[in-house]
Amino acid sequence: MPVDQQEFRSLMGHFATGVTILTTHDGEGTLHGLTANAICSVSLVPPLLLCCIDKGAESYPSFAASGVFTVNILSSEQETLSRRFAKSGGAKFDGVGYRLGRNGAPILNDVLAHAECEVRHAFDAGDHTIYLGEPLEIAMRDQTDPLLFFRGGYRNIRA
Repeated sequence: MPVDQQEFRSLMGHFATGVTILTTHDGEGTLHGLTANAICSVSLVPPLLLCCIDKGAESYPSFAASGVFTVNILSSEQETLSRRFAKSGGAKFDGVGYRLGRNGAPILNDVLAHAECEVRHAFDAGDHTIYLGEPLEIAMRDQTDPLLFFRGGYRNIRA
């Protein structure tokens, strides 16, 4: 018998993750973004990142249309930004500091790190699509701690 959806969600909530905002565009200049914690490294040679996008997300069509995305890894001070991009609808980028990266997707100000990626492969995975992206440009800051998500809530590292 398959595992119940809510039980599975609870199980995965016991796995602490970092918090990111994945940004992209629709190929015609409209910017899109969503909060995600389903990302990971896949390969060092060549460098590849994996991200999973919910097919029901408002920004879902833009990932395929543009063929690019940027992983913005959030710092511990960016919980409000994470909550903003976790909601559907609205002008998410209004009043948010960013610059466009080499791939045309937004790089958010003050993030802990970012990776500008080109999509190399896409795979159907139930109610999500798995994208493998090759990083073209990356940058990191070491002066701050990451924002974490655990058991349905935001957390910070405590030394």
